[in-house]
Order: sequence, then C-alpha cells, then structure tokens
Amino acid sequence: MTREKEQKTQNASNMTVVVTGASGRTGRRVAEAARAAGLTVRPASRAHGFDWDDRSTWARTLRGADAAYLVHPADVGSPQATRAVGLLAHDAVALGVRRLVLLSARGEEQARPTEEALRESDADWTVVRAAWFMQNFSEGPLGDELRRGELVFPAGEVGEPFVDLRDVAEVVVAALTAGDTYVRTSLDVSGGRLLSFGGAVAEIAAGTGRELTYRSVPAPAYGEALAGFGVPPQEVAFLIDVFETLLDGRNAHLSDGVRQVLGRAPREFAEFVREAAAAGVWKE
Repeated sequence: MTREKEQKTQNASNMTVVVTGASGRTGRRVAEAARAAGLTVRPASRAHGFDWDDRSTWARTLRGADAAYLVHPADVGSPQATRAVGLLAHDAVALGVRRLVLLSARGEEQARPTEEALRESDADWTVVRAAWFMQNFSEGPLGDELRRGELVFPAGEVGEPFVDLRDVAEVVVAALTAGDTYVRTSLDVSGGRLLSFGGAVAEIAAGTGRELTYRSVPAPAYGEALAGFGVPPQEVAFLIDVFETLLDGRNAHLSDGVRQVLGRAPREFAEFVREAAAAGVWKE
C-alpha cells in the first residue's frame, strides 16, 4: 500500500460523517457504504433528534463531526431545500464541519439555487448530480404503482441512463475520503446505457414474468393526480415544472462520474432487475 493510500485509509478510519436521511432511500445506502469504508456514521433523522425544519436541532448533530452528506426530503430544487441547505451548510462550517457533499439532480435547472447556497457557505463542498435512480422502480410511489401492474408517469419515451443508488452512495463516500481531490467539484453520475421509462418497465416485466405496463401522461395531468393524492397546490405546480423540463430529453446522454471516481463501469439495469426480482420486490 502506498503512503498516500495509507494516509487516506487512516483518515477514513478516524472520520465521523453525518448522514442526513440515514433511514431513507439514499441516506441508508450512503450510511452502509460509509461504514463499509471504515467511517463512523452519525445518523441525522427525526428518530435521532435531527429535524430539517427545526434549526435548533442541527448543532448537536453536527458538532464534532468531520463531514456531512446532505439530502433534503423535499426536491433539491424546491425553495425549502435551497433555504435549509444554505443555512445548514453555514452552521456546519461555523462548527468546524467543512466537508459537505450534496446530492443534486442531473439536468434539473431548479436545483441550481440549492447548489449555489452550498457553494456560498465557504464549505469544502462536492455536488453529486445523479440521474434518475433505478430504485425509483422498486421503492416509493413508482414502485407501489408497478406492484399494482401499471406505471403512469409523464416521461414519454425519453431516454434516461438510470443509475443504481449503490453507485451513487459509493461515489459520495469516495468523494468524502479522497482528501481534496473532489473539493469544489460537481460530479455527474449515471448508468451505462439509455433506457426509456417504458423500456425499463418492459425489462422489469420480463424479469418478473408479470404483465406490467407503462402509460405516459402529460405533466399537467400527472399534477392533477398528485393533487388528488393530497399534494399541496404550490408543490404540485413546482413538480409539474420540474417534470416538463427534466424529462424533455436534456438527460438523454451518459455521464462518466462513476468510472471517474470508482474506476469501474456503473452497475447495469439488468443486474438491478435480477436482484430486485429475486427478492420479490414486485410481487403483488
């Protein structure tokens, strides 16, 4: 092992990282990857006394940590996320937690103010901009729809290089433990091939042996469905705008962040489908 690698390993073994959303879709995997890399994980969630909506809870979670992974429960491009990330980054730096990694969305123009709020904090920041997650098909609302047999979504037939959240998590941890290598850097991560939402559903159907369908609807129609689920009008309007821009084809290209940081190809969608199907994720 080289001296540089020895130093990085030593730094990682002594590093405490705050992981926001540690029980959520991304935070859980970041916490797992961080522990696997030898880091001490400090979960930041309401169950552990941390609340994004209550600034008074932040200091006791951040104090004494070396770094933090930031993922806001609202969309990264929402005004709530912009304000909260900016304030938390400011508080973190004041407490000596300068190393911050933010999860953002590749191609989402609405996310730029949140990224800028992080940069303005004077932190040693890294932004990881991810493509749509493969796990959106197995967890959360889209996964629930698929288990019922049909996915309705305003994506048309646009191509998307879906990325495995395990790759995202490993990139985050690598950025945290690589010294200054990725400080003040934005990393775009994606999977290795383009696939439409309909194509993704077809591959899941083939992997599960179930009849699953995809139906594309215009973004405003999808907004009406969200309103029917009780989503507040202001949030519905914001999400319609996000879908109309983010799913207009601007993301129909690959990004090399996974290979750049991890030195390997990203995980394949087919691998994700095999593993999730074997685990019974899409059973009725």
